[in-house]
Amino acid sequence: MQKMLFRICTCIACIGVIALAADVVYASVNKDNTTKSKSSEQSFYDFAVKTNDSTDFALRDLQGKVVLVVNTATKCGFTPQYEGLQTLYAKYHEQGFEILDFPCNQFLNQAPGTNAQIREFCQTTYHTTFPQMAKIDVNGDNAHPLYVFLKAAQNNHADIKWNFEKFLIDRQGNVVARFSTKIKPEEIEQQIKEALSSVNTK
Repeated sequence: MQKMLFRICTCIACIGVIALAADVVYASVNKDNTTKSKSSEQSFYDFAVKTNDSTDFALRDLQGKVVLVVNTATKCGFTPQYEGLQTLYAKYHEQGFEILDFPCNQFLNQAPGTNAQIREFCQTTYHTTFPQMAKIDVNGDNAHPLYVFLKAAQNNHADIKWNFEKFLIDRQGNVVARFSTKIKPEEIEQQIKEALSSVNTK
């Protein structure tokens, strides 16, 4: 009789452990789904950034435009891509194309200097006229929320690998493409043209 009671108690304990484990798994999955749901509810237009002179800039002001977001550096082997970016900007800006330039010093400290110094370098060396933002982090705990969103939207949260990675946002605010550093600005001209030719439904 005692053995039978012991077995019954053991079975009840096992059932309790299984139920507890199931609750933990459910809670974890539910938390994951909640996070994904929250992320999917966010829009490119929900974010605000600081311009080079620390002025607040709401991305909702870019609604209806095609936007290329680029993390840049002034002392990098890929810095000459500024020239290609400016060419695209001059060619397509009047059709609704914008570039957001985010200097970032996270990759071997290749974006030294103040925001003002970086701006002067770009304007003097590459004659840039597209908007330049304040210096930010794109990876890690201090990554700007916009970049957390962009990375989640493309390539499953993968970190930015180097300077001059590019994200293309269409007229509806969708992140439609992510381009690696080695993809030159002129190589994505066709994708920009296609995005510009799409009808803005908003």
